[in-house]
Amino acid sequence: MKILLAADGSPFTQKALDFVVANKAMLDKDELLVLNVQTPVPGRVTTMLGSAEVAAYHAEEANKVLEPIRAFLDKQGIRYRAHAVIGSTVDEIIFAAKKESSQLIVMGTHGHGWLGRAIMGSIAQRVVTDSEIPVLLVK
Repeated sequence: MKILLAADGSPFTQKALDFVVANKAMLDKDELLVLNVQTPVPGRVTTMLGSAEVAAYHAEEANKVLEPIRAFLDKQGIRYRAHAVIGSTVDEIIFAAKKESSQLIVMGTHGHGWLGRAIMGSIAQRVVTDSEIPVLLVK
């Protein structure tokens, strides 16, 4: 099964990783796709700092998230590809899952509850709602 794991670097990402490792038979011979989505900086910031500086910032932030995941998955012997994109988190997760023909999206949920979702929204909730691909939330 092709699985996309959405990784934001939170402890909830580690819980989702732990779930995938505990159930690695689900991957069969497919590799895991680990995706980190970076929120774009406002255009005025790019204008002030320059696109090279902003690109370096995004690369550094993505590396902070992906490097520990790479080390963890290497240690577990799981085949994977890890990359980062810049854009709308929900849209990029769904786009990547479709593009890669993923059969399942796995993501950790922060578990803010109904009030937190009402105030802040929920990336996980929006992915579940908008995705045609099944989504597994790990809490």
